[in-house]
Amino acid sequence: MAGFLDRAKEQAQRGIAQGRQKLDEAQAQRAGGDLLKKLGAAYYAERNGGGDPRATLQALQAVEAHIATHGDGILRA
Repeated sequence: MAGFLDRAKEQAQRGIAQGRQKLDEAQAQRAGGDLLKKLGAAYYAERNGGGDPRATLQALQAVEAHIATHGDGILRA
């Protein structure tokens, strides 16, 4: 009986770890999408005369930092 409980506990722990990993990936994907939206808004504002090029550069650097940390999955549709 103890062996069964040990296997069940291990399986539950693996499931929890996988769930956490998927949650972390989803949060990173969402954060990356938000960064891309900010970059697009800054670029649009700059091109239409109302934006600051520094804001566009900062947004681009934030996207690049996110990609360096989490990969380029946010660039795929």
